[in-house]
Amino acid sequence: MDSELPNVFSQLAVETKQNEVDLAVGEKRKYIEPESMKSQAVEDLKMFLNDWINSTLKREHIVVKNLEEDIFDGLVLHHLLVTLGKTKLDVQEVALSASSQKQKLHSVLTVINQELQLSEVEVKRKWDVDSIHRKDLLATFHLLIALAKHYQPDLAFPSDVCVNVITIENQKSGIKTEKTLEYLTISRDDKECKLTKDDVFDDLFKLAPDKVNTVIQAIIHFANSHLGHLGLQVKDIERQFADGVILLLLIGQLEGYFISLHEFHINPSSNAEMVHNVTLAFELLKEGGLMDNPVNPEDIVNKDIKTTLRVLYSLFTRHKVNQTVEG
Repeated sequence: MDSELPNVFSQLAVETKQNEVDLAVGEKRKYIEPESMKSQAVEDLKMFLNDWINSTLKREHIVVKNLEEDIFDGLVLHHLLVTLGKTKLDVQEVALSASSQKQKLHSVLTVINQELQLSEVEVKRKWDVDSIHRKDLLATFHLLIALAKHYQPDLAFPSDVCVNVITIENQKSGIKTEKTLEYLTISRDDKECKLTKDDVFDDLFKLAPDKVNTVIQAIIHFANSHLGHLGLQVKDIERQFADGVILLLLIGQLEGYFISLHEFHINPSSNAEMVHNVTLAFELLKEGGLMDNPVNPEDIVNKDIKTTLRVLYSLFTRHKVNQTVEG
């Protein structure tokens, strides 16, 4: 990957040097590619979030002009939580030193993560105290969007805002870089047309519906060959994958993830818990480079067969070769 991204990495190297970022061995950080930062879609999203915060905190006489500069110390996040969540926090109003700001951020983010019902795994991939405090725009975007969607789910976000993300990891052998596409917002109305371009499953359902069951049976066989080690068997793809549990277990088996039981709901009893499980599964798939297109977790929960097949097919195409060799 390094040879494919010389220009991007050079820009990031300059940026990290300017900000005196020192990656420890084994540490990994994500950045929005500089060119993506200049896109109109990103600017529109910035303006949207600015306006949302300012309208929400109007009575508090708090005005945000720059997301990176105005969010990092925890003051705005504190007031958003109090205003939207009606939550009182025992934290100082204004934190001046870096250590006191981080302490306040830790308190505020702990409550936010609890309010959003997010696991440690989910949070770690999107934001933490350090990323927000160092004015990381990607982490700030994820946090504010999650807050807004949780408390005001009907907000009309700018559609399909995506950015190129560079992941930099300091390995013992040197710096490793990887470039991925990451969606910040998804348009539910337009989602289908965004995903259907050159989509094999749309062609399958439209042009060869008689072949659908054959594909389903092939994926069921593939899944069962790996889930059998856990004493599980899939018979109904739509129903059995809807709560995210078997999907997480399958990903763990194939991708070598150890997913602690406290990170997801092993016996989900509500729609929210199912969505939580599927969202965690999608995060793991994205991290593994298996999902480039935006997919709504609720489609899986709602037993949408085409979406479920898309997700499982991403695992099937990566691991079917290994299965053939082992068989």
